[in-house]
Amino acid sequence: MPGNKRITAFAMLVIAAAIMILVPKSDGKITTKENEPAAVSTAASTTTTSPQEVLQSDTAQTSTVTTKNKDTSTTSTATATVSSTAVSTVTTVTTVTTAPVTSTKKPVTTTTTATVPKKTETTTKKVENNKPSTGNTPVSKHGQLSVKGANIVDKNGQVFQLRGMSTHGVGWFPDAVTKENFRVLRDDWGCNAVRLAMYIEESWGGGESCYLADKDRNYKIVTDGIDYAIDLGIYVIVDWHVLNPGDPSTHTKDAKEFFAKIAKEYGDSPNIIYELCNEPNGGVNWSGTIKPYCEEVTKEIRKYDSDAIIVCGTATWSQDIHDVVGNTLSDKNTVYALHFYANTHTDWLRERLQNCVSSGLPVLVTEFGTCDASGNGGFNTAESTNWLRLLDELSIGYFNWSLCNKDETASALKTSASLSSLKAGESQLSESGKFIRNYLRKRAGL
Repeated sequence: MPGNKRITAFAMLVIAAAIMILVPKSDGKITTKENEPAAVSTAASTTTTSPQEVLQSDTAQTSTVTTKNKDTSTTSTATATVSSTAVSTVTTVTTVTTAPVTSTKKPVTTTTTATVPKKTETTTKKVENNKPSTGNTPVSKHGQLSVKGANIVDKNGQVFQLRGMSTHGVGWFPDAVTKENFRVLRDDWGCNAVRLAMYIEESWGGGESCYLADKDRNYKIVTDGIDYAIDLGIYVIVDWHVLNPGDPSTHTKDAKEFFAKIAKEYGDSPNIIYELCNEPNGGVNWSGTIKPYCEEVTKEIRKYDSDAIIVCGTATWSQDIHDVVGNTLSDKNTVYALHFYANTHTDWLRERLQNCVSSGLPVLVTEFGTCDASGNGGFNTAESTNWLRLLDELSIGYFNWSLCNKDETASALKTSASLSSLKAGESQLSESGKFIRNYLRKRAGL
């Protein structure tokens, strides 16, 4: 029956074709229905028409539902993108998997629906210790300071002028060293730096509060002050306040130990400036006494801090800066201290300063007063203004003596003011304090 065979064969071909047309193919595509906008992370509900294993992964960025068909060993994965903030809508992910067709089993269709609910948790970035609390601070703008010629320059090589307040002796007046006080100096006074004056010893009384008599206490006050300055993004001078004895080399060993500890702890901070001897006096000179002392202490600091600015005091209560010209330290980031009190040190010392700067000597006024050299009496706004205008013209930094409520003319606060709670404005300030605050504010553009 050749004809019947041909008819049968033709019929089988027609049936096969019909099967191919009627039975859908599995193309592996995933159909995703999205509401707007994309949702956040993830909990999944699954409905299937045959036994399933559901493997679910939840990460901060994606939601993944994997459905594995035991019969066919085929796998489909649906991934929903998760936003980093909470939203009020959800995303529904639908996966359709069609098993391969066999002659004995209908296609097995598996439907998986993943509903991704909104996520409400937020992420808070932890602020590291010893980092400025805001990105808009003097240190964040200007970074590591260095010396270029007769100037202090910032990280960009631009001339930078330090301006701020000096504490009185921190051992006697520790209440001045608070973070909020320094914040007021920065934000209300326009200071970009503070000076921490730590007396070494005194013979006229009060020596039990100085460093050599109570090292741990004084070191703690100073390092607290450094921490506050770092947190606020301002510069800080650590002052080894030699007044008595007048010869700084008397305590070279102690100075090296102290500055080594500071440099080890803070040597990687751009905030730190080291002042090695406040006001050498009593007949000591630069070449024979002060310079050798400064060289020894500088070497100790540079073991741990290679680039911070170092300040060397000069003879006769840091007035004889002219003795340093042509005889400076080899250290490239060293400057030399000039101190003045406006009612005592007038044109003659200003002329000396101008000559030294013209010769290329880098100078920093780490202490000045608006009165006479005793610190009490002779408040002189005219001479103070003459000095400050010259320093501004030369871009030389300066620090006023002092952030204190001691009963003397040089104190910036009234004796009745709380030393631990400096407030914005003038209500707590002495005449000297009002003058300095107003001048600093204008200089800072406040």
